[in-house]
Amino acid sequence: MNATDLAFTPATEQALLIRNKQVSPLELVELYLDRIATYDGQLGSYFTVMGEQAIADAKAKTETLTKNPTDLPPFFGVPIPVKDLKRVKDVRCCFGVAALKNEMATEDDGIVTKLRNAGFILLGKTATSQVGSMPFTEPPGFPPTRNPWNLDHTSGGSSGGASAALAAGLCPIAHGSDGGGSVRGPAACCGLVGLKPSRGRISCAPVGDSLHGLGTNGVLARTIADTATLLDAMAGYITGDPYWLPDPAIPFAQSYQKPLSSLRIAFSPNLSDFGSATPEYQQAVTDTAKVLGDLGHHLEEACPAIADIKEPFTMIWQSGVAASGLPLQLLEPINQWLASRTVNAGQYLQAAYQMQKISRRIVDFWDRYDVLLLPVYLHQPIKVGEWAGLDPAQAFEKVTRWIAPCAPFNATGQPAIALPVGFGDRGLPLSVQLVGKPGAEATLLSLAAQLEPIYNWDQYRPSAYSP
Repeated sequence: MNATDLAFTPATEQALLIRNKQVSPLELVELYLDRIATYDGQLGSYFTVMGEQAIADAKAKTETLTKNPTDLPPFFGVPIPVKDLKRVKDVRCCFGVAALKNEMATEDDGIVTKLRNAGFILLGKTATSQVGSMPFTEPPGFPPTRNPWNLDHTSGGSSGGASAALAAGLCPIAHGSDGGGSVRGPAACCGLVGLKPSRGRISCAPVGDSLHGLGTNGVLARTIADTATLLDAMAGYITGDPYWLPDPAIPFAQSYQKPLSSLRIAFSPNLSDFGSATPEYQQAVTDTAKVLGDLGHHLEEACPAIADIKEPFTMIWQSGVAASGLPLQLLEPINQWLASRTVNAGQYLQAAYQMQKISRRIVDFWDRYDVLLLPVYLHQPIKVGEWAGLDPAQAFEKVTRWIAPCAPFNATGQPAIALPVGFGDRGLPLSVQLVGKPGAEATLLSLAAQLEPIYNWDQYRPSAYSP
């Protein structure tokens, strides 16, 4: 296997190569560090590269393999980056805020501990939009993060660094987080699988919840096997979690491979309450619906009413920017605008109450269906800087319309997965999302696994990074 093929090899397959001593953890780390040095100057996908730490960990793990251990964690020796909204001890964590570039974390977040326990080698910290608030990754004081399929366009946000790095072969799998589409959107922009798990599936320890349950850690990957196996590694209760789900009876890495009976699947190529998706995005949904019908599932065009969720969701979203506690002068204009629209405690709690009430009505839709098929976003990735000169209110309205199919399911806490289904204009990927019942990640993963050999998205490689 040549170096480029190895760089694009899925993480679970890399783990098997390591176990079989066909490649060492040190070889993998050096491969990705070389690729980062070669390509990331044009992509801007990493805020911090943990070169020395990664090499030291890789050497230690390579030495461990010489002792022929029999009980290795699932991703032993595989490199992974962490989104720079999560803390890695003794590594800077700046949340996309230029003034915090020299701030060092004093502890690992719970999700980082889980990644270490799964055997991963931490490769670096990927770029995020400032305080994770925007669906594009262009924080002032940092290079903008660009889409490997077309450098003029965004890789999405707020997990835009993770999606760009993974799509370009600068890591084999990536951690992200999703508070309004921030895993699914970047995955869609870059032709990847992106899973937002159910609320409570993955712990937010030790910091707790600052968005009333909107946000969760998630997975960006090339295959369903990688997605399911990383979900198993990241999932689970940590003492004191405000939301939690019981561990599945069967690990996701096993359950997704079980035969799937015929499902009741609703689909909608549009969200009429927010305007229509572009024609190629509508076609991606209807084409995928036909494929699912051919696989034996029952398809029906339908969609829950979601417009009412926008107002309470937006109030909690903007309160989340204010909750960062950062002085306004450190924030970019759109975040200054959001943070300055501060609500009082009563208004915030009323918004949370309304969001919960509306969410119950939305989730009721899944009493009649197993899965909902939708676009991820309503149009293709914007160009880098396209909305930078707009008045913040205008920019925010464009943002909320673009991501409209994602945000409702952060409000409801349901699992949703973005899947690549080909390419559209300008060589940019097309994607759809599947939304499941609360706690039903296994169903989504099994359904996605049926689509995987049809679309062969594990073979998607931007030609500039796969010579």
